[in-house]
Amino acid sequence: MSTKPADVGSLKKGSFVIMEGAACVVTDVQISKSGKHGHAKVRFTGVGLTDERKRVMIAPAHDTIEVPIIEKKNAQILSVSGENANVMDSESFETFDLKIPEELKGKVVEGIGVLYWVILNERVMKQVQGGA
Repeated sequence: MSTKPADVGSLKKGSFVIMEGAACVVTDVQISKSGKHGHAKVRFTGVGLTDERKRVMIAPAHDTIEVPIIEKKNAQILSVSGENANVMDSESFETFDLKIPEELKGKVVEGIGVLYWVILNERVMKQVQGGA
């Protein structure tokens, strides 16, 4: 797993964090003011990048949280079968299967290029490049 630490207080909408062991994109951040003897608390909501589940977390603003390091890579579609596509990485020439996301169905055809992300050792197809 490739992660790095970040301050909870520095999170913004659109940031990536690890919540409940899954990589998420932050969709909402609320910061409460510190009390007489306490620290400011941050309540943030995230949606899983791979499973689309909504998660909510509350933490002190001075705490640290793990942030995933996302690698963005290119690949070429070799074949399509059902909900999966067999692709070849453009740099390492490794072949593997990727699940085709709902929003890209119909656009993924043999021979075109795709952008995929490697998140916590999991590969996710994100975008079709040219051709379609």
